[in-house]
Amino acid sequence: MNLLAEKAREQVARAGVRMARAGLVLGTWGNVSCRVSREDLVVITPSGMAYDALQPRDIVVVDLNGSVVEGERRPSTELELHLAIYRARPDVKAVMHTHSVFASAMAVARLPVPPVVEDVAQIVGGAVPVAEYAPAGSRELAENVVRALGQGGAVLLANHGLVGVGDSLDEAFNVCQIVEKAAQIYILAGLIGTPTILGENEVIDLRYRYLTSYGQNKGGGERR
Repeated sequence: MNLLAEKAREQVARAGVRMARAGLVLGTWGNVSCRVSREDLVVITPSGMAYDALQPRDIVVVDLNGSVVEGERRPSTELELHLAIYRARPDVKAVMHTHSVFASAMAVARLPVPPVVEDVAQIVGGAVPVAEYAPAGSRELAENVVRALGQGGAVLLANHGLVGVGDSLDEAFNVCQIVEKAAQIYILAGLIGTPTILGENEVIDLRYRYLTSYGQNKGGGERR
């Protein structure tokens, strides 16, 4: 196994622990994966193992057809979902699937998470749609997710949970956290009033400004 794949296994193991500690999953639920740079390989968490017990050797390496290349564990039951996203979206380098409470509540209600706070517009790119229901682990679910995700950064899985994508494991994690926070804010705001949703032009402007000027390496913009 090459060094890039071994490094990716270490990163995915750490991402699984981070996901669990952030309260985005409970027990052994959820899954996370990333592409191996310059390789047609994906590394993904194993099925049914607690995240705090994961070691890099437990992370499974597969090709884009789902054949195991390295690892003795069975890959996540949502392997097909991850692979379908990678095949449809060459820009995606990491996929995280969570079962966080408020995002899952929206998924159960089959309601999209609207851009009610700026960071959803900035990081996710707008409202988070809901993929049609299909059984967990099925090819139908994978197809529904790819269709609903489109070119976006996140998608809810009806009666199931959330998938966030990004160009790194850090970005996929941030997407999942931000969607969870936005779902919570939207639900709570609805208890005390009528949530105001950002308009389409506002979302486009926020996204553009984030991509071109936010942070230290994009045109000198300042973090806020």
